[in-house]
Amino acid sequence: MNPKRELFATSEYYSGGGQVREAVGGTDIEISASLTVTMRVSITKDVFSPGNSALRDVYQPRGRCVAVLDAVVDRHYGAALRAYFSYHGIELIAMVCPAAEPDKTLRTAEAILEFLGVNNCNVARDEPILVVGGGVISDTAGLAAALLHRRTPYVMLATSVVAAVDAGPSPRTCVNGDQFKNSIGAYHPPVLTLVDSGLFATLESRHIRHGMAEIVKMAAVDELRLFELLEEHGERLLATKFGSVGHDEELRKVGDEVLHRSLLSYLRHEGTNAFEIYQDRPHAYGHTWSPGFERHAGLLHGHAVAIDMALSTTLAELVGWLPGPDRERILALSRRLGLAVYDPILESSEILLAGQEAMRSKRGGRALWAPVPRGQVGAVGYLEEVPAELLAEAVRRNRLHAEGLPGGGRGVDAFLDAKPIH
Repeated sequence: MNPKRELFATSEYYSGGGQVREAVGGTDIEISASLTVTMRVSITKDVFSPGNSALRDVYQPRGRCVAVLDAVVDRHYGAALRAYFSYHGIELIAMVCPAAEPDKTLRTAEAILEFLGVNNCNVARDEPILVVGGGVISDTAGLAAALLHRRTPYVMLATSVVAAVDAGPSPRTCVNGDQFKNSIGAYHPPVLTLVDSGLFATLESRHIRHGMAEIVKMAAVDELRLFELLEEHGERLLATKFGSVGHDEELRKVGDEVLHRSLLSYLRHEGTNAFEIYQDRPHAYGHTWSPGFERHAGLLHGHAVAIDMALSTTLAELVGWLPGPDRERILALSRRLGLAVYDPILESSEILLAGQEAMRSKRGGRALWAPVPRGQVGAVGYLEEVPAELLAEAVRRNRLHAEGLPGGGRGVDAFLDAKPIH
């Protein structure tokens, strides 16, 4: 930041600059402007212990913390959170918010804005809100923060695997719209994301499982060592909730390495492309067709991503980008973790193609840029176009693959409800 302008800075977390050029003749003025956002992600331990200073350091200088809490998380950790701030003499003003997938709406974001606004908390434009919970509250409260004063900082305390490695540190805040999942949003990353795998202990196993799809995603197209760690330890990490159950410290260290490698892989690309200026985004693997069919099928997000990953991986083999054994290796890891690799929703070409065109538009309209493994596990390529005939052949091959699997390859506890909607 220009030292002469520091006195006038709106927030310590943002800086920027720009240039103004006047055309010859004085008829046109051209402006270029830039925004620099400072973000930090920290894997920590015992985040609510009085000796852990991560939250204290942010909020003690301000004398208060305004927080939005996932209602389920509040039942498990609300008392510990309140005790932590009480111990440090910091006033806590908290909104407890329902945060299931059906709550991911503009109406919920508006309710959060009302709580944060002038008639309630009167949050200042430089005051970081605390968001505590999983992916839904991360996306929804993050969008509310983006809208409040047009940009208000927030700290994300991730309590789920999805939030820890994907939604939590993501610059994309959003709610669901009529077009497809996450279709309404803004680019507004948290200034700090805290990840404490000890909080995974109270998660249902199905939420550990579907969150691990986001780790498989980064491993398959960007981080071979991460993929190998999942092959070696993934089933035990799932069973012990990343070592948080049974107090297996050695396994928890492995789990934290998996989280760290996944985050580093994700942020190497997403952190430096926070406003999605470019579409060479390996972390979009598994997210080309799934936004179009996830809600139709009633799937948990990670299972929808895993089905998309299986489809994308088969496409990579069909176009000659991936050897067959590597395709099987990726699908085998998903199967071992209980992730879905197929669902009958794929037979609806209308849904698949409509989702494909919506994603093309979202990615700029010039091409589809579907990320797929290329060359080997841990490397990525981008399919510029996927003709309907090629997509149908990939669906056919995955259907044949799934026919010999338990449950038809539909995974373990894959649905939001007890049974699929379709």
